[in-house]
Amino acid sequence: MVERKKILIVEDETSLAKTLVKKITLAGFKAVLAFNGREGLKKFKLTQPDLILLDIDMPVMDGLTMLKKLRKTSNVPVIILTNLSDKEKLSQSLQFKSYDYLIKTDFSLEEVINKINEVLKR
Repeated sequence: MVERKKILIVEDETSLAKTLVKKITLAGFKAVLAFNGREGLKKFKLTQPDLILLDIDMPVMDGLTMLKKLRKTSNVPVIILTNLSDKEKLSQSLQFKSYDYLIKTDFSLEEVINKINEVLKR
């Protein structure tokens, strides 16, 4: 049996997080969910995902702080999925080697799945 690729979703908006889990699972991946950056780092260490979908604006620890800490130990691909179309945040995310920066309102869930597939095929 082929092991499914694991996607860690770090998203504080509960309804979107649940929708992402459902879509990602239906696409054949194993979804792991965290609701803030601190929890995301813990889940990353526990599950060793193949890719991370990361929101920026979250309580406890924001996504850029999580990404900065993550990059000290891992080069796992990260796709930023956020409502912030902020050039400074985009620049920071690229500085910490995010694969892509998607604005939630500009992308359908199918496009997010396509982006995940694109990244994992590299």
